[in-house]
Amino acid sequence: MTRRKALGQHFLRSQRALNHILKVISPAPHDLILEIGAGQGVLTFPLARRAGQVIAVEKDERLLPFLKKQTFSNLKIIHADILRLDWEKLIEDFLPWPGEIKLVGNLPFSISTPLLFRALDYRYLFPFIVFLLQREVAERISSQPGSKSYAPLSIFFHLYYEPKIERILPPSCFSPPPKVESALISLRRRPEPLFEVNNFAEFQNFLRLCFRHRRKQLLKNLKLGGFDEVKILEAFTRLNLKPNIRPEEVNEIIYFHLYNCLI
Repeated sequence: MTRRKALGQHFLRSQRALNHILKVISPAPHDLILEIGAGQGVLTFPLARRAGQVIAVEKDERLLPFLKKQTFSNLKIIHADILRLDWEKLIEDFLPWPGEIKLVGNLPFSISTPLLFRALDYRYLFPFIVFLLQREVAERISSQPGSKSYAPLSIFFHLYYEPKIERILPPSCFSPPPKVESALISLRRRPEPLFEVNNFAEFQNFLRLCFRHRRKQLLKNLKLGGFDEVKILEAFTRLNLKPNIRPEEVNEIIYFHLYNCLI
């Protein structure tokens, strides 16, 4: 296995796709942009030409000499594993920033899920996010109740952001071509969360339990998780939920109320 394959890297090579990504990001002189994975600089350098400040993190040391040859006074290249960094410390030298702070990146397929959860952890920093992801993952983030793609990840992001799939990109837009389609997704942070969760980690665990077996009824998943059937049915009655309802049929607000009823 090559190092690039091990890192899950698929570099963008389509100018048309790049133009569309830049249009969605809409970098401006008042923007501070944190980029996950500078790669070959295909997105990094155009961002540096347009934004006020760009901080790009790249894990592959072989790409660093080329990246650091470019002379942009407003571009800071950091060689590190983004999952091991404190994202607030990455931008602290520029805080308080007078404009908007944006998080962008062509996320490596192999670590897209942990990166998404880290983005949620630092949601207070980024009012606007633009990611390139596997189409399947992007659809999971943006899915609505009733969809086969609707999952805890949908609820976590809908709680804080308004997701929008901007464009589907075929494998031919990348080198090497991935085996699946990719999607460009934008996430605009809501003025206020849909609801306030005091213990987000506990709420995450509760939702994962609810969706543990997608083909089972929500009631059965909760029972398997150790909840008392009588209390579950009392909560269902209070929330007008049918006993045979399935996890993907329940919206975010009802899950929040169910969580408060049972925990």
